[in-house]
Amino acid sequence: MPDFKGRCHCGQTEWTVQIDKPGHIFCHCDACKILSGGEFSQNALIPKSKLHATKGDFKCYDYLGDSGHPVHCYYCANCTSHAYHHQTVMGPDTVLVRTSLLEGSKDFPVALEVYGKNRLTWQPELAETFETVPPS
Repeated sequence: MPDFKGRCHCGQTEWTVQIDKPGHIFCHCDACKILSGGEFSQNALIPKSKLHATKGDFKCYDYLGDSGHPVHCYYCANCTSHAYHHQTVMGPDTVLVRTSLLEGSKDFPVALEVYGKNRLTWQPELAETFETVPPS
């Protein structure tokens, strides 16, 4: 399982993650668009045990996801780069790591797209797409 190093914009927080099959999950939900300032976020689902902070500390805030369950957002206290999110609806041991902050991620393929119903009309579909999330 490959290890990837992540870092925030200012360099005050760093982490490593292990990802079985590196690839981006593009999320087109409105929350991700607001958080990223772009048209989607880039993510990977990993076991929480495969993410390790190596420098600095993350701050956290919560919001309610479309499921009605809390989403815990972990970010650098200085520059506010979001490193990962824990969507509690997925259970206690799964997190979404922001792949765009990982070294080497520019070579990751697009593995999946979620919240396709919110994709901007001019964006092409790049991978298998779900209107919201894949069925459990």
